[in-house]
Amino acid sequence: MAQSDELEQIIRGCKTGRAESFEALVDIYAKRCYGYFYRLTGSRAVSDDLLSELYLKLVTKIRSYKGGVFESWLFRTASNIFYDYLRDKQQQKRLLEARQSQSQAHAAAAAPKRADAEMADKLQVQMSRLDADTRELIMLRFYSQLSFKELAKMRAEPIGTTLSKVHRGLKKLRELMEQ
Repeated sequence: MAQSDELEQIIRGCKTGRAESFEALVDIYAKRCYGYFYRLTGSRAVSDDLLSELYLKLVTKIRSYKGGVFESWLFRTASNIFYDYLRDKQQQKRLLEARQSQSQAHAAAAAPKRADAEMADKLQVQMSRLDADTRELIMLRFYSQLSFKELAKMRAEPIGTTLSKVHRGLKKLRELMEQ
């Protein structure tokens, strides 16, 4: 630990931009500041990054030190850097959660569309397995929205026959779809 006169001289040198003064300051406080960050984060990599940020901040902010206990000023600056790190980490977490939420919502919205498309494809395949007459009746009834009466008239058959054919066709289609 530097004595107070020596520390004041180092700080004056830092304020004038002398590189050797910054090196001396780093030599004096590096272990303590690293330990401070490490105890807060539990990560060597993060502690290294925060320590680097602290010394960069010292280069730009040392002129704002107006006297008093330098260690208090230094650790207040370190504390501010740590809380900035926490805020950034929280913001990144919120952004990640928002992106995940959007992805899940998009996937959830796409899932019914995909399921609907898959169901339509399966229906098309199973419809092709029906005989041509039954397939035509179901298509006219449900896709062209013709009434049973209109279907019977169009096919020149009794309405009961048309109803029966559509009913049997739907039953067969349901069985095919459940396979």
